[in-house]
Order: sequence, then structure tokens, then C-alpha cells
Amino acid sequence: MAVNSLSVLNAYRNQLKMQQGIEQQATGNNPESMQASFSNLVKNAAEQAVDSQYQSEGLQMQSLTGKVELSNLVTAVANADIALQTVVAVRDRVINAYQDIIKMTI
Repeated sequence: MAVNSLSVLNAYRNQLKMQQGIEQQATGNNPESMQASFSNLVKNAAEQAVDSQYQSEGLQMQSLTGKVELSNLVTAVANADIALQTVVAVRDRVINAYQDIIKMTI
């Protein structure tokens, strides 16, 4: 089944588009362009994490009918797990940074 190669091609294409968009937005040195590029980076990363979760769930349902090879299913589940771990790590860092800011004296 072409799901594995198609998934790889889509992932490379999405990463290339995201990188090109960040480079175009970050060419200016003003804070607004940096804020926009960071927010777009976070937004795209979150969307990709959600997409990998949905893809994993879809392949799990297809595997029940025998339409998907086991290796493709394991790869999709592993990718979804890595994406979830990344989201949790970023969330923890943001919470820690927020708590540090709250503790600062003015």
C-alpha cells in the first residue's frame, strides 16, 4: 500500500513549506515579523501533531479490516506518540516559563 511513501512525501512537503514560510517572515528584524513567525511555527506544529493523531487512528481502524500492513501501522503510531510527547514537552516549558515570569519582582 502507498500510504507509507505518501505520508513521507507529505511530511517532507509540509516541512519545506513551513521552513520557507518562516524564512520569508523572519527576513525583517521587526518584532511583529518575529512574533508572527513564532506563532505560525507553533500553530503549524500543533496542526501536524493533530494530523498525525488522526492518521494513526485511521490506520488503526483500517488495520482491523486487514487493509493496512502492520509496519505502516506501527510507524504511524510511533509518529503520533513522538508528536504527543513533543506537545507535552512544549506545554511543560511554557508553564515553567510562565511560573518564572510570575515569580519575578517588578
